[in-house]
Amino acid sequence: MAHEHRAHRHGAHAHAHGGSAEVDRRRLTGALALIVAFMAVELAAAVLSHSLALLSDAGHMLTDAAAIAFSLVALALASRPPRGALTFGLRRVEILSALANGVTLLVLAALIAYEAIRRLFAPPRVHGELVLAVALAGVLVNLLAVWLMSSANRRSLNVEGSFEHLLADLYGFIGTAIAAAIILATGFQRADPIASLFIAALMTRTGLALVRESGRVFLEAAPRGLDPQQIGRALVCEPGVVEVHDLHVWEVTSGFPALSAHVLVGSENDCHAARRGLEAMLHERFGLDHTTLQVDHAGGERSDILQLTIAPSQAGSQPAHASDAASGDAEPARARRAPPQASSEPSR
Repeated sequence: MAHEHRAHRHGAHAHAHGGSAEVDRRRLTGALALIVAFMAVELAAAVLSHSLALLSDAGHMLTDAAAIAFSLVALALASRPPRGALTFGLRRVEILSALANGVTLLVLAALIAYEAIRRLFAPPRVHGELVLAVALAGVLVNLLAVWLMSSANRRSLNVEGSFEHLLADLYGFIGTAIAAAIILATGFQRADPIASLFIAALMTRTGLALVRESGRVFLEAAPRGLDPQQIGRALVCEPGVVEVHDLHVWEVTSGFPALSAHVLVGSENDCHAARRGLEAMLHERFGLDHTTLQVDHAGGERSDILQLTIAPSQAGSQPAHASDAASGDAEPARARRAPPQASSEPSR
């Protein structure tokens, strides 16, 4: 008779974010206040100096402010406990925030690039002195904001998105200052739209990275650094394990990887002891704490009973036999112990 055990290992990792989330909120709020205050000054200076570079920087700072505000809202929503149908709570709102940040950067970069190209053919006169003064002040303000954000929990894609916004803005101000210095030294007015193209390129790079990483989470790909095939081989090489299949590795939200698998052990092995050993190995070797393992004796009948366990303090859980939609980068793995070494082949 097969023994079916569906168990979840819930480490403290998912709730250790509580304290860090409060620290992140304070740092995000401080950075938001700095950005909004300086953005108003820069917008006025851009209008007075006719500088597209300053105007594009001000537009970028507006997206910075919006990104940080959205991040603050996402942090508040993600901290809500799970309830009803939302067994993971609203944790993925953070990923939605990162995706929105990335798309906003790409749209704004396209608008800035269009205007910069137009000004390359008909450059207006730019007041270099005012542009240089504002750009240098912007460098200082963004350095302070970046410093505030640098010690936040950047494993969160939401926080990382806000940090990347600020970092790109810092580089943009440096480019604007260089353009203003060139205008003052040589009178080359096209330095201003060239600097704007540089800013647009930075925003495009950052935006694409955020869209790509948030897309991985929404598509439930395996987290970077976790290879489902390697994990499958490690599981099947554990003592007593005969076969591993229906292996899925995905990410609920940034910093919250999850795994489910069906494991077959020899008839002489204790299913409970095997499960505990596998959980310990997954924690130590791969940093996986949210694991759902169904352990059966090889050759036994599989139970049709579905048992879902949700820890009160945890974001939620999934049944061990997860659907193929919740898979990692690879197809659901099926691995058998085949002396002298383990091998894996795609699932049927």
